Amino acid sequence: MAKLLYQGHGSLRAVTDAGVVLYVDPFAGEGYELPADLILVTHQHGDHNQLQLAAKKPGCIVYQNSDALRNGVYQTTELCGVRVEAVQAYNRNHRKEECVGFLVELDGNLVYFAGDTSRTEQMETFAARKIDYALLPCDGVYNMDLDEASVCAELIAARHSIPIHMAPGKLFDRARAERFTGPGRVILEPGEEIEL
Repeated sequence: MAKLLYQGHGSLRAVTDAGVVLYVDPFAGEGYELPADLILVTHQHGDHNQLQLAAKKPGCIVYQNSDALRNGVYQTTELCGVRVEAVQAYNRNHRKEECVGFLVELDGNLVYFAGDTSRTEQMETFAARKIDYALLPCDGVYNMDLDEASVCAELIAARHSIPIHMAPGKLFDRARAERFTGPGRVILEPGEEIEL
């Protein structure tokens, strides 16, 4: 069973049963000592792309937004034995042509790493995908606010919804996290790890 570590802000680490180590949007918190097989970057803002933080195995793959969205086409690929599908991510602060989210299969669980986004038209198709975990930004400054994030969580209808990226300049904001609503809400504090 894969494990998911919330590092804070929009940064996460996953480790599969086979020992594949995946980082998403490295920037915040601790837990970068496990050498990465794969690093996913949703876009090039400085609070999502600090690649130097993570230890890396020889041959580590860094898969960035420019790899995942080519000529307007969202890519689906298998990297290190992990299926990675790029999806829409955009809002007034994040251009559609420069940002992606990721749907990642981890030991039988489909995990949606939204990146920086507000509601997208593609989210309307997600309920049919039977997503297990949806990680949604909700800072209300650079991304959607809590109300919109909660509406998106209902639309996506994942088994579990997790608020992330919830306050500029903070790794975590408990009060904001508690106000997020969505199916199967799970609140993770920085440094907290769960089994998927």
